[in-house]
Amino acid sequence: MSSTVGQVINCKAAVAWSAKSPLSIETIQVAPPKAHEVRVKILYTAVCHTDAYTLDGHDPEGLFPVVLGHEGSGIVESVGEGVTGFSVGDHVVPLYVPQCKECEYCKNPKTNLCQKIRISQGNGFMPDGTSRFTCNGKQLFHFMGCSTFSEYTVVADISLCKVNPEAPLEKVSLLGCGISTGYGAVLNTCKVEEGSTVAVWGLGAVGLAVIMGAKAAGAKRIIGIDLIESKFESAKFFGATECINPKNVQLAEGKSFQAWLVDNFDGGFDYTFECIGNVHTMRQALEAAHKGWGVSCIIGVAGAGQEISTRPFQLVTGRTWKGTAFGGWKSVDSVPKLVEDYLNKKLLIDEFITHRYHIDEINTAFDVLHKGESLRSVLAFEKK
Repeated sequence: MSSTVGQVINCKAAVAWSAKSPLSIETIQVAPPKAHEVRVKILYTAVCHTDAYTLDGHDPEGLFPVVLGHEGSGIVESVGEGVTGFSVGDHVVPLYVPQCKECEYCKNPKTNLCQKIRISQGNGFMPDGTSRFTCNGKQLFHFMGCSTFSEYTVVADISLCKVNPEAPLEKVSLLGCGISTGYGAVLNTCKVEEGSTVAVWGLGAVGLAVIMGAKAAGAKRIIGIDLIESKFESAKFFGATECINPKNVQLAEGKSFQAWLVDNFDGGFDYTFECIGNVHTMRQALEAAHKGWGVSCIIGVAGAGQEISTRPFQLVTGRTWKGTAFGGWKSVDSVPKLVEDYLNKKLLIDEFITHRYHIDEINTAFDVLHKGESLRSVLAFEKK
């Protein structure tokens, strides 16, 4: 047993005191886990657009002060009463979509959206309605049930999975969100068939994971769409057959980009994926899906209060509009399998890591994310 079991731990964390301000490196207090909770020593955390979305004030559920972060990995430090699935020293990945295996959602094969702790998680608390974090005497909120921007965090035992200890924790941290989301959107949500045509809006980490999934599914044409052409090389590496910058397309007067795509790609695509979170590109992606059978999947998260629109005729004439969260993976069951796929070289992860920082440099990692220069920045808590 480590000396910290049952004790409050003082540790380093990146705290968001308010929206639209840089994160602040603080010493915080992390309380011991209560019943059905696990305290985890986080070794690596990645920065995802969802963290930036909340920090920038776009999130209707955004709460402050908060410990952000939801893509991470670490080692179990201690377990609360009644925890049976985890032991001290286990290698783990926190999961923002839990899997209790008991609620009607978990029992339904059509969804991965466990609802067991949805309300408390959305309110920034542990399932009992309280926080395990304090800083300078102030309570801090939890984020997405994970809060990986802290050297120690406490999560519900249904919001965690044990992974093969042979897998490098730096790499598997990325399976906590972006890669799993994009890859699963193709394989689970849309079940893309061999020989399909696919178009992807937004060539960040999620878009590239969609491309990787489309290639794995045997798609014959995979079109990457982005305004930043420096992203095209990596898109082609992951499997895009061609890339388009909409700004370079010469449109006839009154003609939309999606109409141009329909004209130039045999009536549109079998599957389209929106990985930006922009309601205008969501419409483009739907209307560029093929009449009669095209399916468009929304992955990107739009700002609070924004709405999508199209003409009903687009759906009447056979297009399907759908969305995905965490790529449809039932999290506790699936993430350990994705780790095995990575170890067996079926899934790329290393190639998504473009930047490495220490946790003290977290604001720099957000800067490169905003500039579109990074796929994933991984932050380490221990100095090399």
